[in-house]
Amino acid sequence: MKKTIVFTGGGSAGHVTPNIAIIDELDKSVWDVQYIGSNKGIEKELIEKISIPYHGISSGKLRRYLDFENVVDSFRVLKGCMDARKVLRKLKPALVFSKGGFVSVPVIIAARSLKIPVLIHESDMTPGLANKIAQRFATKIFTSFEETLNYFPKDKTAAIGSPIRRGILKGSPYKGTELLGFDRKRPVLTVMGGSLGAKKINETIRAALPLLKDYQIIHLCGKGNVDENYTNLKDYKQFEYVFDELPHYLAATEFVITRGGSNSIFEFLALKIPMLIIPLTKNQSRGDQILNGRSFQEKGYAMMLEEENLSVDTLVIHLADLKKRRDEMKEKMTSLEKKDAIGVLVREINAR
Repeated sequence: MKKTIVFTGGGSAGHVTPNIAIIDELDKSVWDVQYIGSNKGIEKELIEKISIPYHGISSGKLRRYLDFENVVDSFRVLKGCMDARKVLRKLKPALVFSKGGFVSVPVIIAARSLKIPVLIHESDMTPGLANKIAQRFATKIFTSFEETLNYFPKDKTAAIGSPIRRGILKGSPYKGTELLGFDRKRPVLTVMGGSLGAKKINETIRAALPLLKDYQIIHLCGKGNVDENYTNLKDYKQFEYVFDELPHYLAATEFVITRGGSNSIFEFLALKIPMLIIPLTKNQSRGDQILNGRSFQEKGYAMMLEEENLSVDTLVIHLADLKKRRDEMKEKMTSLEKKDAIGVLVREINAR
């Protein structure tokens, strides 16, 4: 008889794609996989694409500041707890696994009330508010960064790295350049602004194209951000998103410009691609990407350029420095002790 596992996490793709990476590795003859997320979040769209049963619940945004909406959202979270409890009572899972995001809090509280074990993975160097709340209800906590151990109870927390999608490591550089029509002998620069793109990064890259003629550029610019003025260039290919071809494109990539999302930068680390990290500003986020970027910079895996300082000139200067430091960065990445976070998590799940 199959055991049931419920995954939860949402609000951004970063809270969902690691769950999908773990789901892909589970033996479906042993596990019946279910997912609880918000009624309208990005997680619903992503999970339905992989044909996993999805259960939507009420959810409210968690804020660190005083706002009248906190009162409204507290009732949404309370309803979410009741919704999640109802789903969990019906599914009777052996385990709940959470990647964080505000929708995970009511699921974790409901699981604890039903004495269902809960595993949590925190991607960022400092925990988000959801995992700060959820930690007291968790059976075991895992982190991507060693530094994050300082924020959780030491007796139930382990640093294991980030759950990397296995498929991302299986690309062919030859297929990548063939699909793109690129020259194999010239360096490929990939620009990724996150799931929604990044307006300033997009604009700066396009403005800098005349100064970036040494590179062939893959630009993942986000939904609705393809610029028709740049569609016929031989050395510049822009896409809203890339799915099946992404492992091949990354295998062909020599340098990457990226946001500071933990899942992405750990994937580039596993692929040994030198990075220029341009994190979300504190006006756009809680500052987690800045801390992630600083950590990678200090360890020699990346350079960082804060968005407030981003211009055509600073971009070109930083890329030139990145090129000079390429071998040094790749050596540091290669010497890093390999961590198999997916393997650790799958073994932990199978032991339940």
